[in-house]
Amino acid sequence: MLSVSGARGLVGRSMTPDVAARFAAAFASHLRESFARPHVVLGRDGRASGDSLGRAVAGALMAAGCDVIDVGIVATPTVAVAIRAHSAQGGMVITASHNPIEWNGLKALDSDGLAPPPGIAQAIIDRFKAGQLDWAGPLGAGTHHRDHDADQRHVDRVLSLVDVPAIRAAHFHVVLDSVNGGGSASGRLLLDRLGCDVMHLNGERTGDFAHTPEPLEANLGQLMRAVASSGAAAVGFAQDPDADRLALVDERGRFIGEECTLALCTRRMLDRSGPGVVCTNLSTSRMVDDLCAAHPGSSVVRTAVGEANVVAGMRAHHALVGGEGNGGVILPGVCWVRDSLGAMALTLELLASTGKRLSVLTAELPRYAMVKRKLDLSAVGGREALERAFSGVRKAFAGDRLTDGDGLRVDWPDGWVHLRASNTEPIVRVIAEAATSERAADCCDRCAKAAGF
Repeated sequence: MLSVSGARGLVGRSMTPDVAARFAAAFASHLRESFARPHVVLGRDGRASGDSLGRAVAGALMAAGCDVIDVGIVATPTVAVAIRAHSAQGGMVITASHNPIEWNGLKALDSDGLAPPPGIAQAIIDRFKAGQLDWAGPLGAGTHHRDHDADQRHVDRVLSLVDVPAIRAAHFHVVLDSVNGGGSASGRLLLDRLGCDVMHLNGERTGDFAHTPEPLEANLGQLMRAVASSGAAAVGFAQDPDADRLALVDERGRFIGEECTLALCTRRMLDRSGPGVVCTNLSTSRMVDDLCAAHPGSSVVRTAVGEANVVAGMRAHHALVGGEGNGGVILPGVCWVRDSLGAMALTLELLASTGKRLSVLTAELPRYAMVKRKLDLSAVGGREALERAFSGVRKAFAGDRLTDGDGLRVDWPDGWVHLRASNTEPIVRVIAEAATSERAADCCDRCAKAAGF
């Protein structure tokens, strides 16, 4: 699959070293339109397939005239921090994020360490499809260097933004599940430097995931049991393989949902910094809107789904914080990428500053029920038939508030539903939120029926 999120496919089938090399060369060729000898930071999330794909990508970048700064197995936000530290012209991460082990992919980052905007992403895709690759001549090949300090640099950046003495004074006991991914080392380093007593689950960067890697309740039984049985843990943290997302488990071992990650971090930023702008996407909970309403002078900017879209909104409106309801929090002072390390630090700072347990802080959040469904695109005839599905929704809800621009969102006083095609999987996502799970499920049902699913 090719999208604003990069290239993603099944290892050995749609994602091979040849595909990876050609996509990397397309990215390098794009960079060489503006820079004679681009520097590109390269990192990966630790999947077993990442080594062979990484070698192909590094070779292609060098063959296309780029100097490669290899940071090894790290979190995606660590690559973003390294880009800015090295004043590099871009970066590439070999990762399929939360997808299962059968998948891998490539994500491009620009010189600011953020995903390219849709227009540039499409230009890279067009180059890849057309085979318009600008290979270097016999004396123009790039070089390859290793950077062993990327994790430390990332952690230092996060620590500069939070009240380290207050967190250290609390002596938090924390359980961290890194799912054997790229954030294993940096996540542990951050918590150690914050003075936490850490129980680290699945902390080896093997890429052999101990459980299904998406940080959802159904996949985090080990973490929930570990927190509950410890009797002392203040919080459980769950990273995804490239550590840009964070899910939370409270001190009782209860999963509190990815949507709460951005909400809790938003509360801390507004409490600490005063009124400001918060940026998120159309599929994220109204909790953020309610938190801003409780801080007069604050506002919410909604964008299309996708990190690049949220970041564009953040930069345009000088947002304090941004992110998405999948557990992704973006802190401008760290990098322009979702960052589980920043989210962990802000959560711990909120616990330290309030003296409250995570279950209490969560109970204080505005409460909604959210239902998320995945529908097979083939049910409506593939992507080509999507507009017909959207037309059905427009017709069915013509008297309600409709928002275009990223699929279609319908808003009612007591809830909303958002129908859109995924950027990373061959599915349609239907997400609804309301005061009760029954009402949210009804919103999903009505929307899916109107769309012809």
